[in-house]
Amino acid sequence: MSREKNFEGVKAAYNALEDKQAQDIVVLKIGELTTIADYFIIASAKNPNQLRAMADSVEEAMHKEGFSKLGAEGSGGTSWILLDYNDIVVHLFDKENRSFYDLERIWADAERIEL
Repeated sequence: MSREKNFEGVKAAYNALEDKQAQDIVVLKIGELTTIADYFIIASAKNPNQLRAMADSVEEAMHKEGFSKLGAEGSGGTSWILLDYNDIVVHLFDKENRSFYDLERIWADAERIEL
């Protein structure tokens, strides 16, 4: 997909997370550092119900924007969910697991995108 289309997907996912009151939403532009994806979106949930609602909201928003989900991990869990849209990967955590995995530190060289 084009970079413009990918950025539209990032905005759609970000807005979907904001609508579900996700905490500490961070967008990292990682495409110049790796071939894994162009963007990581990272957000935290207060509880398992909010985590699931955030994932559902992102899935719906991305579908409306024409993005196909390649896969999901942790969707049955209560502490983290990963949604893979090829060039956009959404990481949703409870606070404890977000701190443990600390993706922001691992990808500290990535550009942070403010929306």
